[in-house]
Amino acid sequence: MNDSPRSTARSRPWSLLGLIASALVIAFLAACNLTYDSYFSPPQIPGATFTGVKSCEECHEEIVEEFEGATHAKLLNESHHAINLGCEACHGPASTHNESGGEVGTIHNPKSDPDTCYQCHLDVKGSFNLAHAHPIGDKVSCNDCHDPHSGAAIKGGGVAAMKEAETCIQCHQAQSGPYVFEHEATRDGCTVCHSPHGSPSDKLLKTSNQMLCLQCHFQQQTAPDVILIGGRNHASWVSRGTCWTAGCHESVHGSHVNSSLRY
Repeated sequence: MNDSPRSTARSRPWSLLGLIASALVIAFLAACNLTYDSYFSPPQIPGATFTGVKSCEECHEEIVEEFEGATHAKLLNESHHAINLGCEACHGPASTHNESGGEVGTIHNPKSDPDTCYQCHLDVKGSFNLAHAHPIGDKVSCNDCHDPHSGAAIKGGGVAAMKEAETCIQCHQAQSGPYVFEHEATRDGCTVCHSPHGSPSDKLLKTSNQMLCLQCHFQQQTAPDVILIGGRNHASWVSRGTCWTAGCHESVHGSHVNSSLRY
């Protein structure tokens, strides 16, 4: 019979497992909700309260109008918690700022505080802790490369790779050319070879010297000790990681004298 003591005893472990599973699901949902609620944690300004975007628009009409089409605005609109914060999601509550007539120091300035960006971009914060990284918070700020108020979040992004590269050229002018012989990789944008935030490799390279080059320049390997690149065996050089050192392709961004990118 289904209600026999033996049957009941057999069903108890399954009932217990069901309760445990239910508890885990509830705990998981609660954790998700906690993460969701804390995803946007606006900066705190003592004594200030949130006033909404309309109050910002009274003085910053042009910025608010541009922000409506910005990447960050679209992200904010996906959160029921952040949609009513708008500017204050990054700048903090604005009541004190408004009452003071826009006095400097009464509103948070994220430009000087990368931690504001890290609330959402935690992975990027990790990149800045790598062995080689841009000196964020010291010599550069997120806003030097990113525009939080208008268009694509990456300055020049969403248009063309070379347009995006103009952001890098603002500081790295020596690498911009023009050159008689250009490295074709530069036409695809700096981030083809470089990690813009940080990297374990020197010069913010995505990977080590020879492996980076082989992604595009590997022709074929006909034997263990024969790696053809441009019709020549490069095995001995590749094994030493000397693509742009030891007198090889040193002018890696471009050259005025040699099509093989030499000085």
